Amino acid sequence: MNFTDILIVEDNCHDVAMILDALQEQNMGDKVTILNNGADALDYIFGPEGCIRQPVFSCPKFILLDLKLPKVGGLDVLKRLKSDEHARDIPVVVFTSSNETRDRRECYQLGANSYVVKPLDADRFSRYINEIANYWLSMNRTSYQDR
Repeated sequence: MNFTDILIVEDNCHDVAMILDALQEQNMGDKVTILNNGADALDYIFGPEGCIRQPVFSCPKFILLDLKLPKVGGLDVLKRLKSDEHARDIPVVVFTSSNETRDRRECYQLGANSYVVKPLDADRFSRYINEIANYWLSMNRTSYQDR
């Protein structure tokens, strides 16, 4: 399994391109895995060769998760991640176009670490990605990093 800092679960190819551009601008795009549906995300984490079955350093430092995904929705992915004793410590940042109170409430109840509404403005979108990545890659310390 390849070492990944950021697992991006996003089905919109335009948003993926914008995320990757923002990360590349800050030299943070070299350890990124992109999956375009919830089923692939669950397989990546829990499958026979999934990251939680590997040494702890193979888990992503954080997951950037969209809510509206094909096959398995983002809420179901979040629920599965946060209900598993081995995966619940992986930070999940919900990055979605939904600004619905119900969605925010449910994500936090399920254990999301952050909920960010995608801005429509390209410059703000890029800035948000840079700030999210900087925080979760540089400033935040996860519970499994010292094992």
